[in-house]
Amino acid sequence: MFESLSERIEGAFKILKGQGRITEINIAEMLKEVRRALVDADVNYKIAKTFTDEVKAKALGQDVIKSVSPAQMLVKIVNDELIQLMGGTKSDLNLSGNPTVILMSGLQGSGKTTFSGKLASFIKKKGKKPLLVAGDVYRPAAINQLQTLGGNLEIEVFAEPENKNPVSIAQNAIAYAKTNGFNVVIIDTAGRLAVDEEMMNEIAKLKQETKPHEILFVVDSMTGQDAVNTAKAFNDRLDFTGVVLTKLDGDTRGGAALSITSIVNKPIKFVGTGEKMDAIDVFYPERMAQRILGMGDIVSFVERAQEVIDEEEAERLQKKLRKSQFDFEDFLGQLKQIKKMGNVKDLMAMIPGVGKAIKDIDLDDNAFKHTEAMILSMKPIERKNPDMIDGKRKQRIASGSGTTVQQVNQLIQQLFQMRQMMKQMNMMQASGKMPKMPKGMPAGYTG
Repeated sequence: MFESLSERIEGAFKILKGQGRITEINIAEMLKEVRRALVDADVNYKIAKTFTDEVKAKALGQDVIKSVSPAQMLVKIVNDELIQLMGGTKSDLNLSGNPTVILMSGLQGSGKTTFSGKLASFIKKKGKKPLLVAGDVYRPAAINQLQTLGGNLEIEVFAEPENKNPVSIAQNAIAYAKTNGFNVVIIDTAGRLAVDEEMMNEIAKLKQETKPHEILFVVDSMTGQDAVNTAKAFNDRLDFTGVVLTKLDGDTRGGAALSITSIVNKPIKFVGTGEKMDAIDVFYPERMAQRILGMGDIVSFVERAQEVIDEEEAERLQKKLRKSQFDFEDFLGQLKQIKKMGNVKDLMAMIPGVGKAIKDIDLDDNAFKHTEAMILSMKPIERKNPDMIDGKRKQRIASGSGTTVQQVNQLIQQLFQMRQMMKQMNMMQASGKMPKMPKGMPAGYTG
């Protein structure tokens, strides 16, 4: 995400490369490029101008520390200002009600129904019992879509197909939740245009009658500045509590994420980063700023890893690595866990320095298919004893997996290199030259 914007801003910082100090002239040139990058990324011009004016005032108002270059100082200031532009700190979901009522709003096609399922799954993992409510009475497939999502997630869906009154459906659902032990009610609603007075009156009535604890405005981030304008129109009518940016994994220019909070003065609470039901992230302004500036997001990477990786299994694998016993059965298990963490390219972009290196590389969920095929073409005894894989066995494995002997050789070499690397790391840890890996991290993770 934000590849183009990140590249443009990085290019702007190069103007200060080799400069001994920040001056009116060099900072004006650098910030002119930053402002252009922001506007081209669909950020409102007035917001982009105010942003760069703030950066300039702060940069000229402080001395550059001798050990820090002007470019490094500007990166720090721009990072801080980006964080403030996107809301400053993360905004938690209000789950104080009994039941908590969450009303979804937005345009048709923004991803409300899919996100309702993602949110229900997210809340369920927090130990809550959510109820999904099919409140879109206009789109024929909406009820079936929500019921399919609910079935896959093992989350109940409240629906009244014959009832064409969304207010009545929502009220009946809340009553049902109270008597059946549900503590969160998520009401999916029909997509509507802000200029459609009848439909806007309907969702205003829904708000009035259900008294939701949260009203989330779901917006397609790929619509850029139009998303911001739509958000303002909905907020003027609904006074929603937070924004959800969907499709942030696409080739989005980033304008919505950078403008929307300033325009409506409401926090971005969640972002959708893919099609899968676990492709939902809490929005952290500081982490997003770091990603925009090409610094990665290692905190989110670690959190995702710890969500899917069993601590006991990770400890078992680390013990095997310490003894150089890590084998292809373990390798295969690690690949499966990595795939559970989400889109591979998005994950790699969280690691500082990697995002730029892989921006032109096509990585998807099939990135490991050849590796998996090679391991699955091995006999169990070969997976556990990779040292026994000789030339004849390599030929059979390559033939069975649709790969080449060279690729099999590379895979085996990777395993041996991982063993050697972990052996060296353990020696460094034993000598006190390197901190221990955090508990629950996957084997082979080097930080």
